Amino acid sequence: MFSLRYVHRTALALAVATMTVPAVIAPATAADEVNVYSYRQPSLIQPLFEAFTGATGVKVNLVSADKGLIERLQQEGANSPADLLFTVDIGRLNDARLAGVTQAVKTDALIEGIASQFHDPDGHWYGLTLRARLAYVSKDRVAAADAPKTYEELADPKWRGRICTRSGSHDYQVALTAAYIAHHGEAGAETWLRGVKANLARKPQGNDRAQVKAIKEGVCDIALGNSYYYGLMLDNPDQKAWAEAVTPVFLTFEGQGTHVNLSGVSLTRAAPNRANAIRLMEYLISDEAQKLYAALNYEYPIISGVDRAPFLVAMGDLKADELPLARVAEHRAEALKLIDKVAYNE
Repeated sequence: MFSLRYVHRTALALAVATMTVPAVIAPATAADEVNVYSYRQPSLIQPLFEAFTGATGVKVNLVSADKGLIERLQQEGANSPADLLFTVDIGRLNDARLAGVTQAVKTDALIEGIASQFHDPDGHWYGLTLRARLAYVSKDRVAAADAPKTYEELADPKWRGRICTRSGSHDYQVALTAAYIAHHGEAGAETWLRGVKANLARKPQGNDRAQVKAIKEGVCDIALGNSYYYGLMLDNPDQKAWAEAVTPVFLTFEGQGTHVNLSGVSLTRAAPNRANAIRLMEYLISDEAQKLYAALNYEYPIISGVDRAPFLVAMGDLKADELPLARVAEHRAEALKLIDKVAYNE
């Protein structure tokens, strides 16, 4: 059996060998092309596009950037060559819709294939893969029976000085806070957020992996992080010891499920190659594409029944929260205000 590291090395080599990432895509309406703007790294999606081209003969032209693509689509307007926008986080997907750069699309394959909580009710965005927001818990200093089981428990004073998180203003933390608002209301979320802040071992800083490293170093005993980071750390010789120092725990909202976020895709408002774009969208939820995409990104397939990466299988079953992510997006502005109100990052 190939390891995930082998899958990633092979995919990256394929991407480097075959991809071109032009700064500008010329307008294309040919029957054999589709144009993609992506916030995701080329190595994480290019192998999918190569497989799609091999199966259909449709060429995928890719522009990747870590910022500015929504603004670029706004500037290009009706003359934009882009057909699809790829990104991560419900916030950015919703931002694209609010910016007016996407259009609604509904097909039987998309609506029936993707659970309703993972796509926009009007069809402006669709999830492609999932990531869970977990607790990483010290194996040495927290007994399994004592570990928190819910997000609500993170505010319990017994964890005073024992929790690490990244900035509360980061998209991942904002989404979790927005989900908390959706479940418990703004007042309940404020009380919870103040409790979590009081339990922090240090000022919020670093990325998700930095929190797990801090557990290994004894700075804290519990950290919040996305599920895919566990696989990334296990496959990195320099970080494997961090992952081995913790137990991933699927926190849930009381009586509900685990908070998840997603990577997703939107059909752009201009979409000169609309038919091919929809064809690619539907291909991405096929079993073949889902298995490859999830493995490349250490994420969960959004389609049930598709094989998961071995490390995800070993972690146990994920019971995703059934709260529609569109509702999470509705509470992001409130979440950001609360984070500032409680001075979470100070």
